[in-house]
Amino acid sequence: MFIGKLVFAQIVDLLPRRRFQTLVTRYQGDYKNRGFSCYDQLLTMIFAQLTFCESLRDIEACLSAQPAHLYHLGIRGQVRRSTLSDANESRDARIFEGLAQILMTQARDLYVDQAIGIDLDAVVYAFDSTTISLCLALFPWAKFRRQKAAVKLHTLIDLRGNVPTFILVSTGKMHDVTALDSLPIEAGAFYLMDKGYIDYRRLYCFATACAYFVTRLKDNAQYHVVESREADKSAGIICDQTIQLTGTTSAQDYPANLRRVKYRDPDTDDLYEFLTNNIDLPAAVIAQLYKQRWQVELFFKWIKQHLRIKVFYGTTENAVNIQIWTAISTYCLLAIVRKRFGLEHDMHQMTQTLRLHLFAKIPVFKLFSENDLNYQRDDDYNQLSLFD
Repeated sequence: MFIGKLVFAQIVDLLPRRRFQTLVTRYQGDYKNRGFSCYDQLLTMIFAQLTFCESLRDIEACLSAQPAHLYHLGIRGQVRRSTLSDANESRDARIFEGLAQILMTQARDLYVDQAIGIDLDAVVYAFDSTTISLCLALFPWAKFRRQKAAVKLHTLIDLRGNVPTFILVSTGKMHDVTALDSLPIEAGAFYLMDKGYIDYRRLYCFATACAYFVTRLKDNAQYHVVESREADKSAGIICDQTIQLTGTTSAQDYPANLRRVKYRDPDTDDLYEFLTNNIDLPAAVIAQLYKQRWQVELFFKWIKQHLRIKVFYGTTENAVNIQIWTAISTYCLLAIVRKRFGLEHDMHQMTQTLRLHLFAKIPVFKLFSENDLNYQRDDDYNQLSLFD
């Protein structure tokens, strides 16, 4: 028997409440508050993300179905779709962006010792963007093409735990390579990017900051070979060369030498040409590093499948940004829960289990054991499902 907090309350207890309130005060989020605070709004949006609610009406119906539990969830105000809609449109999205940044830092610190499957001591990041399509008639501020609107999430994830460390939300018109101007560069770290991010002037900033990048060489790249190294054919390495760019502008934008590694994937028999500014690592490790870039694609796939980030509750830019940042906060919160409670389940299984037991009074760490999942109900064991 467990007489204690609901599962949802145990999860949101990990939120940095005091730091969030500092953000609310800074951006006057609770100015003229009429009973529905920023914290109520945050918990409601996290609940909507965890339960994959389809609309504001769906959120209101789910929470109204359990009125006796709202206080125990941490929600003090009444949740009405009009109230939530007004809050998402009027309250500064920077409040929720700041919270997401705090949670990203906390989650990253928890996974600092996580292995990435490669014998490398340096920090490894993967950088990419994903496009979220929108209806131009409803989201005219996010015009992308003539008859299409979109927003982009430019995301940098730390491969130790696949935790995002930097996210830039922009309209679809912003080119991916432009996001490199805002990217924080850490000395000694590796940045994995596809060849859509090749801009030699911007890539040279990595070299001057003593950081490393691994990307793919463009087919039309002009260069001459400075030095050739012995290639390990058994590892799929076809050639390992030091090159110098000879293009009219590329030679000026990147005056230093680069490294070209040609690799044949033994599983698919595909050929890849990698470009990097690191000359010390074995060529096979360079190939393994680029293969890890796929983790950022898996991150995008996960949040689109398990969080409400493709269909929005509001049509204004502020409402869209709040929903995106609360989705990122929810992901980081789940990553923190997984580490703090010592759960060995993957994020997919953990999310599905939590979704069905948010109103249950079960310790989170026991929720994922087979014995407790098969625990029979009694008068003192309140295991209410969201859909009861």
